[in-house]
Parts: sequence; structure tokens; C-alpha cells
Amino acid sequence: MEIADDLLYTKEHEWIRVENGEIVVGITDYAQDQLGDIVYLELPTEGEILKQGSPFGVVESVKAVSDLYAPMSGKVVEVNEPLKDSPETINKDPYIEAWMIKVEPSDRTELDKLLNPEEYELYIKEELVEEEEEEEEKEAETEEEANL
Repeated sequence: MEIADDLLYTKEHEWIRVENGEIVVGITDYAQDQLGDIVYLELPTEGEILKQGSPFGVVESVKAVSDLYAPMSGKVVEVNEPLKDSPETINKDPYIEAWMIKVEPSDRTELDKLLNPEEYELYIKEELVEEEEEEEEKEAETEEEANL
């Protein structure tokens, strides 16, 4: 799992890169790995106004359908249209070729709410431990039911 040092992250597993005063948004390597083979992508249109933390699109894989959440508020100024026709690119190159949207941020202080690479890595580790504990609980319950 790759966590790029030059990006900021959300707890919903989106990444952002600040570029020429805009923010470039995509999903993380961890997210694409958890989703599996991505088969469909729905993105907003240029000019759409996003609010930090609100859904801005949908990514669908062979395993699940997940909402995409805006890491910052602002106006969508560019959409990676070719990505809609080749959503599998996200599995191959989530950080460069598979950027999703570019946004002109309306409140740059929202950057402070994002995770740096070290914080994001720690967050993923905590999330994985929680998943493992939940799985162990389910297995114990199943075993207990089988013994009844």
C-alpha cells in the first residue's frame, strides 16, 4: 500500500494535492485495494459547488459501491473525463493518472482538517485493527451458535 508523502488525506480515503491554487482529488491506493476491481465511476460536472464532507460522486467495484466525499469546499473546475470511460485506471495508478476532479477551494483553512501522510497511515492501521477485531467477534459468535 502506497501513501504518497506529497499529499493530504481524508478519513474517507480521498487524497488531495495542492496544484496552482487548485486542489486535485482522487482516492487512495488503500481505498482502491479495499474496493477491488473498479468498474464504474460517477463524477460531478464542471461548475458544480462542493461542500467539504459531502458526497461528490460514486465509485463502483466488483465488491461494493462507495460514495466519494469532497475533501474541501469549492467549485469543480475540471473533471477527468477519460477516467469515466476507463475507471480501472484507478486500480493501476490512483495517485497520478487517476485523479478525479480539480477544485477551486472556497475556504483554504479546510486544509487544516485533512490528514498528513503519517496521520493517514496511523488511521489505516487503526482501521485494520478494528476490522480484525470485528471479524474475530463474528467468528466467535458463529462458533458459539454452532455449539448450541
